[in-house]
Amino acid sequence: MSADRHVVTDRMWFLIEPHCLDKRPEPGRTGRDPRLFLEAVLWIARTGCPWRDLPVVFGKWNTVFKRLRDWVKAGVFKRIIDALSAEPDMEYTMLPSR
Repeated sequence: MSADRHVVTDRMWFLIEPHCLDKRPEPGRTGRDPRLFLEAVLWIARTGCPWRDLPVVFGKWNTVFKRLRDWVKAGVFKRIIDALSAEPDMEYTMLPSR
């Protein structure tokens, strides 16, 4: 995927990154790239496709889904929305919730 196709701009990522969960390496779930993970979640939200149709560039769909569940439980998306709420382009952002 080319950089110009990303939804999360460098400016947004600067605000988002401090709120991301660090995922210590676990068998099958390392979470090496939180920005790519967030792009995967946004891809699913934009397209409405089933998780199984997630492009392989984002990683294994089930791993991404499990990580999403962890972030939702930990309130990461709430913190991200709070961090971006002052950004005019993100005024009406919708992200997964419980």
